[in-house]
Amino acid sequence: MRRLSPGTDLVTVTAPSGACAPSDAPVWSRLLARYRQPDALRSAFEIAITVVPFVALWVLAALAVAHGHYWGLVLTIPAAGFLVRLFMLQHDCGHGALFASRSVNDWTGRVIGVLTFTPYDYWRRVHAVHHATTGNLDKRGIGDVDTLTVGEYRSRSRWGRARYRLYRHPAIMFGFGPAWLFICQYRLPVGLMRAGVAPWTSTLATNLAIAVPAAALIWLMGLWPFLAVQLPITLMAATIGVWLFYVQHQFEETHWSEGKDWKFQHAALHGASHYDLPAVLRWFTGNIGIHHVHHLSSTIPFYRLPKVLDNHPELRAMGRITLWQSLSCVKLVLWDETAKRLVSFKEARAARGAHLAPA
Repeated sequence: MRRLSPGTDLVTVTAPSGACAPSDAPVWSRLLARYRQPDALRSAFEIAITVVPFVALWVLAALAVAHGHYWGLVLTIPAAGFLVRLFMLQHDCGHGALFASRSVNDWTGRVIGVLTFTPYDYWRRVHAVHHATTGNLDKRGIGDVDTLTVGEYRSRSRWGRARYRLYRHPAIMFGFGPAWLFICQYRLPVGLMRAGVAPWTSTLATNLAIAVPAAALIWLMGLWPFLAVQLPITLMAATIGVWLFYVQHQFEETHWSEGKDWKFQHAALHGASHYDLPAVLRWFTGNIGIHHVHHLSSTIPFYRLPKVLDNHPELRAMGRITLWQSLSCVKLVLWDETAKRLVSFKEARAARGAHLAPA
């Protein structure tokens, strides 16, 4: 994982001879404009090849369980993968990237939100804040993973530090947390009480749209088959989604700054990772691993992101982490203001010990 500094000449690092490789984020932003135009037929096709297999797998699994064939629960694993992909389609709708029409994006996103248990308008508003403030130490707390600086952590009481450790524990972050987020928190627009009626309307309408077909399915097949299929699919997909979001910003060489030092385009390009996944995982995750490009130009449809890397291979090395390397990101929990990188609790303790040691 080697990150390029703002002043590094990309041509001399990774770009092939004669490649157009600007070194600053604003120029990259202009270059990426030509990839933003969505293809309506392609977008509709991507929706179809995701929704149809998801519904088919869900129905087959439910029918199998309803008839006592519990091998059908194996089908919940690929179904969770398709649900993750559905969320990525909803994500693109939220950025206005899947279709040229805003209303088509919005209504597509709202319908998909019923399947993903995610109220579209509520989520879109929170996610927009995340994009507008990513990497800004002065504007943390909405739509992102809570991250303390080393100094902030040390200034907390013992109880405050314990709470942060509990929040950052993998069992909470990737176990209880995703379940709480998608099953409970998304049922009410907590945190947006002053944002008008749209988040409330979106949330309550989504809840109703979930409840009606759920009640019908429970009436048709019984409560146990419904829960036996729906719960594992939802929990697996939620955990994968939270993991993806975590790794896309919680990696060692990410970027954080404050005040006048924070620049949107630089934070977008350097504060998001290139999560270089195997091809099958890239498909199921809608290329969301190309996250630095997505943050720099969020209206690029997900199916055009690989083309950006093909045409500008110098972007491949920026913030790149592999699936194996991403596992070590779990321990990165504090922003070291001095080293300008994320560190573990152990590293923070060691740094403090070295600072306090007599010369």
